[in-house]
Amino acid sequence: MRRSIATVSVPGTLREKLEAIASAGFNGIEIFEQDFIAEAGSPAEIGAMIRDHGLEIEIFQPFRDFEGLTGARRTKAFDRAERKFDLMQELGTDLVLVCSSVAQDAVGGIDRAADDFRELGERAAKRGLRVGYEALAWGRHVNDHRDAWEVVRRADHPNVGLILDSFHTLGRKLDPETIRRVPGDRIFFVQLADAPLIEMDLLYWSRHFRNMPGEGDLDVTAFMRAVMATGYRGPVSLEVFNDQFRGGRPETVARDGYRSLVHLMDRVRREEPGVDAGLPEMPDRIAATGVEFVEFATGAQERDALAAQLATLGFARTGRHRSKSVELWQQGSIRVVVNTETHGFAHSAYVTHGTGICDIGIGVEDAAATMARAQALGANPFHQPVGPGETDIPAIRGVGGSVMHFIDHSADLAGVWEREFEAEDESGAAQGAGLTRIDHLGETMAYDEMLSWALFYTSIFDLGKSPMVDVADPDGLVRSQAIEAPDGALRLTLNGAETHRTFAGRFLADSFNSAIQHLAFACDDILLTARALAARGFEPLPIPSNYYDDLAARFDHEPGLLDALRDAQVMYDRDAQGEFFQLYSRPSPGGLFFEIVERRGGYAGYGAPNAPFRIAAQKRLVRPKGIPRS
Repeated sequence: MRRSIATVSVPGTLREKLEAIASAGFNGIEIFEQDFIAEAGSPAEIGAMIRDHGLEIEIFQPFRDFEGLTGARRTKAFDRAERKFDLMQELGTDLVLVCSSVAQDAVGGIDRAADDFRELGERAAKRGLRVGYEALAWGRHVNDHRDAWEVVRRADHPNVGLILDSFHTLGRKLDPETIRRVPGDRIFFVQLADAPLIEMDLLYWSRHFRNMPGEGDLDVTAFMRAVMATGYRGPVSLEVFNDQFRGGRPETVARDGYRSLVHLMDRVRREEPGVDAGLPEMPDRIAATGVEFVEFATGAQERDALAAQLATLGFARTGRHRSKSVELWQQGSIRVVVNTETHGFAHSAYVTHGTGICDIGIGVEDAAATMARAQALGANPFHQPVGPGETDIPAIRGVGGSVMHFIDHSADLAGVWEREFEAEDESGAAQGAGLTRIDHLGETMAYDEMLSWALFYTSIFDLGKSPMVDVADPDGLVRSQAIEAPDGALRLTLNGAETHRTFAGRFLADSFNSAIQHLAFACDDILLTARALAARGFEPLPIPSNYYDDLAARFDHEPGLLDALRDAQVMYDRDAQGEFFQLYSRPSPGGLFFEIVERRGGYAGYGAPNAPFRIAAQKRLVRPKGIPRS
């Protein structure tokens, strides 16, 4: 199956678009009229340039306001079509997209439209060309793919076929199952786009808020299952209009598009028996079993401060690497690696970002399968030289240039800690302060990267997305979206900053786009843990008394609990499923911080109502606005 993308979906000049599209792995394009007009060179030269990139022009589009016209307007419409046919032949493509008319003077009627397309099909056939008809969701008389199909059926011409677009079907809440009744050989082209569920004018929604399949809320998989069930085997293309993408990098948008298309077709072939999606075999989405380790990159001068902070959190140093300046700290099932090497990836990360988390290890059922799926979806593999006695752990690049390693329970990977580290006294790790596991990781990024990274995680791993929420910072908004495994074994929060004035935005600016801003540990009894931490010298984030007065008004508490929370500086939330407790460290000068949480009952959130107050408290402890980082 040929994989295509509309040039309008990718930012940049036409040449930049083509380079990005070809590099991402597509083999075809929809050439959008505006992109052609804006490019210097004749149609023949532009067609040759496209083919020089290894791409074919699958379709020329759009041809607007054709059917249903009368008199001189109808004559002019056919004249316009003939000029487009000339252009198509010079470019080297045989298919044109005709979208349903929105012209005010267009006359309705299925038979009238069918007569127009029958004649257009005759003219196209004389040139060896084809015509595809698409129902715009806001079309004046035809805005439903079922009506467009009826026009095509009645036109009854081999050079006239149907074009289907997931947005126009799903955006109008039409049942995609009705597509199954269309013969596959009468479908000439299929376009795909997703979108968030927003109640607004269909045209405005389409022109500004479409996104890649899997990035929104429309059931594009059900749409494509129905298409493939017809026997359609033509090109599958992305047509995305999005203000955010228009300001992005061509390479990023094209890569995300390719990933979304491969992921979608992989889902279709798994859910629709007998479908040949034209993809190489790849493993299904991978079940994540948790976070196996987090690795800090730091320098010799800052190592002691980091070690002291880990000690106040109840961690104990349990091992030293046999050949490198790397330490292993543990508590419960949590492993924290501290790397002070002066060469290699961790050192580069430290030099670039300062002290911070440069690497995370994700537990999976099969590391090799995870790597195979990630690479099939366009992830960038990571390699660095492996020393004597070290294990080559599969890895890819992640957010902010960080690294993500995959560890399973095979003998080679499960035994990495014993092979590579000389054990020290582990009794301190067993005692600890009650921290049991990593509850979640908070990754900070520019807002316009959030869709990309959400797709990255949900296409590789068996993870679901929660609705995006707005978090109020005193100096702006931060968008946050949680991504997690069905059993909660792996939880990530993606936090998108639009301005450097927010706490999240300042972290990005100060760390030169480091990835992980906060690390949340789980415990079984947060008040007991808080006492154990206090005994170790842990300094919690100071929470104002006003917050606890508000808690008293919002919730009924068992006697003494509110005072205990106030004394320990623990924040609280409750929903119909259960309760949530949060204790924060003070932020580092760069903005990185730790969180300790306790979940009771079925509480599955992240304390979103507390976020504005937590952020305000954190900002009181960092350098004042307008003071540059030293």
